[in-house]
Amino acid sequence: MSAAADRPSVAVLFVTVFLDMVGYGIVVPLLPFFAREYGVGATEVGLLVSLYALMQALGGPFLGGLSDAVGRRPVILACLLAASGAYLLLALAGAFWAVALAVGLAGLAGGTPATAQAYIADSTAADDRARGLGLIGAAFGLGLMVGPALGGLLSLVSLPAPALGASALAFANFTLGVFVLRESLPKSSRRSVGLVRLNPVSQFAGLLRVAGIRPFLLSVLLLNLALSGLVTNFPLFGEARFGWGPAESGLFFAFVGVCAVATQGAAVGPLQRAFGEGRMLVVGLAVAATGLWAVAAAPAGWALYPLVGAVAVGFGAAIPAVAALISRRVPASGQGRLMGGQQTLLSLTLVFGPPLAGATFDTLGPGAPYLLGGTLALGAALAATRALGRE
Repeated sequence: MSAAADRPSVAVLFVTVFLDMVGYGIVVPLLPFFAREYGVGATEVGLLVSLYALMQALGGPFLGGLSDAVGRRPVILACLLAASGAYLLLALAGAFWAVALAVGLAGLAGGTPATAQAYIADSTAADDRARGLGLIGAAFGLGLMVGPALGGLLSLVSLPAPALGASALAFANFTLGVFVLRESLPKSSRRSVGLVRLNPVSQFAGLLRVAGIRPFLLSVLLLNLALSGLVTNFPLFGEARFGWGPAESGLFFAFVGVCAVATQGAAVGPLQRAFGEGRMLVVGLAVAATGLWAVAAAPAGWALYPLVGAVAVGFGAAIPAVAALISRRVPASGQGRLMGGQQTLLSLTLVFGPPLAGATFDTLGPGAPYLLGGTLALGAALAATRALGRE
């Protein structure tokens, strides 16, 4: 099929991914409040989010390989249906173990984004693929902007209401897909994939063997370690410092999403042309580090908007810059391995970052995770500076 003929499929997939990310955005910022209903601390909240990341890291490569064997459509539909069940279980949970079970199931069902990217690769011509992937990226960003705001509003009804809403949305998304989502991978192109290729550890090990890439990977590790811990810890920080509840946190995450999408969607291109990727990476990390240190000393809730907005802009500039710098060092034949290895690294930061932030919150106080996060971001800037200085 031609790219033009597949535009309806891409449009349907855009809606599917958007609705999937809205559901994710509704639930995830409110997980700390679900967990705190059962008397657990910030450390346990961090471990809960790490469980999601771990299950997604384990399930993602297998779901991707399964989609190569049976097609993209059944994998996407199965993920949407499982997500609906996970959110329903979260809404009905009567104990912390049930919350953990729901989060683990949601992590295993988190294969929609990766499978959607494969769907785009099937459905678009090579010269139109970047635009197709950009549309899916926009669906991600828009979903993460709408979801937290909607979750915050639903939380005014009751704490289970956002999870019930996310469950209903995921089931509606599944039903829509049953009727309108077409298969993108012809049977003649399907193939089974060995377990070794599906192993995220082997993908990451292969990436480490690429010459000159390790300092940039260290920067990615420190950057995402700082970011992953703070995203999950922020609702607890807002509650402890300023008395914020689910509604205030949800609306604030929507604001952060706007800042991030605006930076990556509109500002990255001009910044890259004006300063180059290396300078954009280092300056972006420096801005993020300064903003995080300032967050720790924020005098009032309103001050978080400009401070965290600056952090979002800094990370929003740094993340695509370091991705481009790394990608340039890997030949075209190794780009798939590169993406798989970076996904493994990101999953590791999501496993360890949230409990690290939670432990510092519990032991050193609400501002400590932000002082630590700023220090990690500065370390990422120094690692990037050293790597760039070798060129």
